[in-house]
Amino acid sequence: MKKLSKVQLKQQAAVMAAVTALEDKALKELEDCHQAWFSMEHNAFPGSLLVRLQFNTQTALEAAEPQLLLWQKRLGAQLLKKGIVLKDMRKNLVFTLDGPED
Repeated sequence: MKKLSKVQLKQQAAVMAAVTALEDKALKELEDCHQAWFSMEHNAFPGSLLVRLQFNTQTALEAAEPQLLLWQKRLGAQLLKKGIVLKDMRKNLVFTLDGPED
């Protein structure tokens, strides 16, 4: 695996901080929310960023679906605080049952 540059490390740290803040809020407000995790390709950042809020059950996932846009906006706001602007925040956050290993 290629070593990350200082800029890429800074980007990754900013995303990690934003996702952690979003995860803390989600664990408190969304029933049966398990964790948040993200993936990204540094050469296509921020368009390649995909944050996932993972739920334990299908029922909890379906109950949270109507709030998806609100959580996408919250992610955009968290990243904006870190100096990262998303063009279309709807493409950068999804609700899922899959974990990082799946």
